[in-house]
Amino acid sequence: MCSQVIDPLLDINKEDIDVLSQTQPEHGSLSGFELYYPKVSRNAEIRNVYALIKKIAKSNASVLIQGETGTGKELIAGAIQAQSLRADKPYVAVNCAALHEQLLESELFGHERGAFTGAVQRHSGKFEQADGGTLFLDEIGDMHPSTQAKILRVLQEQTFTRVGGNKPIQVDVRIIAATNKDLWEEMESNRFRADLYYRLNVVSIHLPPLRERQEDIPLLVEYFRRKFSTEVKKEVGPFTKDALNVLLRHSWPGNIRELRNIIDRAVLIVSDGQPINVGALAMSGKDYFAAGGRERRSGEREGTSFRTLNLQELEKEAIIAALRRTKWVQKEAAELLGISPRALNYKISQHNITHDGWRKHS
Repeated sequence: MCSQVIDPLLDINKEDIDVLSQTQPEHGSLSGFELYYPKVSRNAEIRNVYALIKKIAKSNASVLIQGETGTGKELIAGAIQAQSLRADKPYVAVNCAALHEQLLESELFGHERGAFTGAVQRHSGKFEQADGGTLFLDEIGDMHPSTQAKILRVLQEQTFTRVGGNKPIQVDVRIIAATNKDLWEEMESNRFRADLYYRLNVVSIHLPPLRERQEDIPLLVEYFRRKFSTEVKKEVGPFTKDALNVLLRHSWPGNIRELRNIIDRAVLIVSDGQPINVGALAMSGKDYFAAGGRERRSGEREGTSFRTLNLQELEKEAIIAALRRTKWVQKEAAELLGISPRALNYKISQHNITHDGWRKHS
């Protein structure tokens, strides 16, 4: 029989859930979860993050947020913006890992008509769009050194030129950057500029992985259960104790993003009015059993758990599943799969996997 969950972990404060579930708080377009999770968290490190945000939000200081993929770095960036003096100004986010070097420069700084093939009209970049507000540079550790140099210049001089242009453009932008990489290691390997690091790292925030804040899992599980049940207009019961035990013991390599996806799927497959049990949790076999799960998911029998046993097909399906889970960001998908981005790129070509959001570059 599966062991019971420790009582304090099940004692969820209903008021905390109600606060997290607000859809229109007083701070712009942020949801209650984005704004209030650090406040109602039971984890001391997360509460310290929230206290630090209150101290630095109203300054113009650059902020560097570090933590594993899926820990909520964008959530924290949004909370800083919402409590800043720029809360009613533009808040623009860019994923530096999702774009090729040349595309990223055009996206950040804009371009003039005719600057390159396909540039049929002038384009205003993210810095111009964020003028007076905040620019969030997600996964800045993946930025090419040449683009890093241009970012540094904007931070120093508050001016830049569009790609293909020569007219200086002045902007007033606060920078919040985030990365899942160790920037010290990146600097030692000459992949990240030390001068840019010190410019960005005026205020440093580190987010602990979900496995180090286990006390928050029941709170997050209940929040996501309510959220997704409301979205699909479905009365889904609470998690059984055995199911919650499995979630508490899981290692969470994908952190909150992984938890969100698992709860989303569980709400979809559970029948209306029924609780969410262990069988509804779409977790990998190794982690599922290591976490204490004993029942096979419904419809699975030993020797017939897979649609096919062809390794090539299984590999392709796993890659596509990881890409979908990470919204087709190859770097994050590679982390989920436990391989390098270069290896994933090779396998994508090998399996002829394509996506409309990808662009080929010469």
